[in-house]
Amino acid sequence: MLRKIPHGLYICGVKDGEELNGFTASWVMQSSFKPPMVINCVNQSSGSHEMIKKSGVFALSFLEDGQKDLAAKFFKPQRRVGNKLADLDFTLGAETGCPIITDSLGYIECKVVDALNQSDHTVFLGEVVGSGVHREGKQLLLESTGWNYGG
Repeated sequence: MLRKIPHGLYICGVKDGEELNGFTASWVMQSSFKPPMVINCVNQSSGSHEMIKKSGVFALSFLEDGQKDLAAKFFKPQRRVGNKLADLDFTLGAETGCPIITDSLGYIECKVVDALNQSDHTVFLGEVVGSGVHREGKQLLLESTGWNYGG
């Protein structure tokens, strides 16, 4: 039944100093209106997890239906495939300095205000400190890809 929970797909942009990376995230949800907050669950064995822990920031680029190939590209670990951002247009968030995919529906930038480490994923609670809309469109959902997990 856990696979029946609907999930959007996002590229989570992260940084550690000058080093940038991104990964496909799906375990994301809004958790508060005032202040605006989201929960982002990140696999503890990933390099991006460590980058979020060190920097305390992340950005989520919302993918549009039809961007399955882009989501697939960011599933692969950076240590195996190299710079995943090399051939993409992206900007650095004004509030976090994290990469934001230009060809996305829009984005939010978050500052980590708390974290829960009880299992194989860390639940990062992020206060939304910046956002923007690039265009209107239908969001890419995990269920429409045939995949089971975005992590």
